[in-house]
Amino acid sequence: MDAILRDKAEQLAKEIAGSISTQKDLSDLMRLMTKSVIEKILDVEMTGHLGPRPSRLAMAAADSSALVQGIAERDATEAEVVDDAKPAGRNRRNGKSFKTVQGESGKLTIATPRDRHGTFEPLLIPKHERRLAGFDDKVLALYAKGMSTRDIQELVKTLYDVDVSPTLISSLTEALDEEVKAWHTRRLEAVFPIVYFDGIVVHVRGASGHVAQHTVYVALGVNITGHKELLGLWLAETEGAKFWLSVLTDLRNRGLSDIFVACVDGLAGFPDAIRAAFPQTKVQLCIVHLVRAALRYVEDKDSKAVVRDLKKIYQAATLIEAEQALETFAQAWQSQYPTIVKTWRTRWTDIITLFDFPPPIRKAISTTNAIESVNSVIRKFTRNRKIYPNQESALKITFMAIREASNGSSQLDPSRSLYVSCFD
Repeated sequence: MDAILRDKAEQLAKEIAGSISTQKDLSDLMRLMTKSVIEKILDVEMTGHLGPRPSRLAMAAADSSALVQGIAERDATEAEVVDDAKPAGRNRRNGKSFKTVQGESGKLTIATPRDRHGTFEPLLIPKHERRLAGFDDKVLALYAKGMSTRDIQELVKTLYDVDVSPTLISSLTEALDEEVKAWHTRRLEAVFPIVYFDGIVVHVRGASGHVAQHTVYVALGVNITGHKELLGLWLAETEGAKFWLSVLTDLRNRGLSDIFVACVDGLAGFPDAIRAAFPQTKVQLCIVHLVRAALRYVEDKDSKAVVRDLKKIYQAATLIEAEQALETFAQAWQSQYPTIVKTWRTRWTDIITLFDFPPPIRKAISTTNAIESVNSVIRKFTRNRKIYPNQESALKITFMAIREASNGSSQLDPSRSLYVSCFD
């Protein structure tokens, strides 16, 4: 809204404030203003369609000329029929038609101008459209938050006095299928310096009616401009390196040819799957996952000391200092917790990748916290939906949840990629 329009709105608010005493008065006024503004805009659209209004003398002359010309053409070509010919005479307004539309202000009866030739195509509210722009998005947002169709019906009826049928909600969500498909098959940039991989567990009802845990596989990339982009969502019954390999293959088929660093949790076999798909990629294991896994073997009385000594390893300034810290840790804890020492030594190659980079990059790749924030968005918007009816629904609602979150907090580009600052 520009400054002039804002000033006019504020002036109008001052003029009518004294006449408003209840919420109902304000609601009725907003409905009336919405209706009036819509009809004024439609009138402006019709004026643009027909052109400036001519004077009465010019209109009479034009009509007489058109009548004479029409009679002559009729006599000359009476038997000839041209399907796409426009009606004879000058096009002009031809009254108005009325229709009821649904929107945030409830039901509104709108008068839409008509023209004699029937060629006017309104842009604000297209022909046959019965819902105002933004209304469908709000219904979808409620659906993405996990509300049932019955809950949406009741809420919309209470807030807007608008009846929303289950069929309408289904048709709106089905319309997203092509959008989800286009997003999931879109071409990717050839190079992503950093890609985070993780999974989130959901419950899905299978064809047999049995409910089982499924994993939504999530890939979040950092592009060469330092921004994050959600690369895709996949669904399988369990999280495993074999399915992750199929995810990586899909990314390659969509144009991704190189990843500098892949950040993952401690899933066994996952680093090997990454190297099979992207041989030049370096793997960085999430330090948080490693520490949590180590603490499973530690008694409560030793946990703080173990965490302190592990921190000396991954927070070392150089690789040499990290190796020395690992040896010190082994000398101190080998006898009590040999499994921790063995695990860190076995995975050492994928732990020390962060030492190839300066501190700001180390901070970005040492954990999978970046993708955990995406997972938290999914959980937040879908926590009310305990069970998904099928796999397609689970993926679609997850996509809708991320899209809804991005509309409120960050920028969503036309290719449906979620962007936020890498180093926020």
